[in-house]
Amino acid sequence: MAALTEQSVPDMDAALERLGAYFMNESPIQKAAHALARELDALGINYAIAGALALAAHGLVRATEDVDILIERDGLRRFKEAWLGKGYVNLRAGGKAVRDTAHGVKIDFLIQGEFPGDGAPKPVAFPNPRQASIESGRLRVLALPRLLELKLASGMTAPHRLQDLADVQRMIAIRALPLDFVEQLDPYVKAKYEELWHSAQHPPEDY
Repeated sequence: MAALTEQSVPDMDAALERLGAYFMNESPIQKAAHALARELDALGINYAIAGALALAAHGLVRATEDVDILIERDGLRRFKEAWLGKGYVNLRAGGKAVRDTAHGVKIDFLIQGEFPGDGAPKPVAFPNPRQASIESGRLRVLALPRLLELKLASGMTAPHRLQDLADVQRMIAIRALPLDFVEQLDPYVKAKYEELWHSAQHPPEDY
């Protein structure tokens, strides 16, 4: 492994500036999410913000580098027909993700009916964005039960998605979610929620 040089060390001031803007809700990521929401609303396309931005809306703020958004397959087609080459570009030909060129932010589209985590069929699928979302300021975000349900299913089936389980455990602690919150979740993920709930009852250790 090549040694780190002074030139290769990240610019801490720039990193802190980006983080500060994010936590003040003024980062390119939040601006990209609001711009995308306006464009989807104008086209009459249902959507729901997911991922870290949805976590933030429910009280768990952590940094992220992209926007995750749930959408119907036909909605994605209509959006791309209207906006590709006009502020958005495909990251890969035929792929779902795009980049917001005005803000330099990646947009990851989650498609209703597809499956979280490993992508294999399972009892929990990405839901209808209109039915599974609530209003949060100027955005629509996944309702908390649906957000945690998807994160549980993702972390349970994809070894590279363990952050999803950590997000659920932290949300349980931050929101003091009760054990019986499990009744709002699909049976497929109930045992994992209960396991994480018990883990979240232990006070954090000082290191």
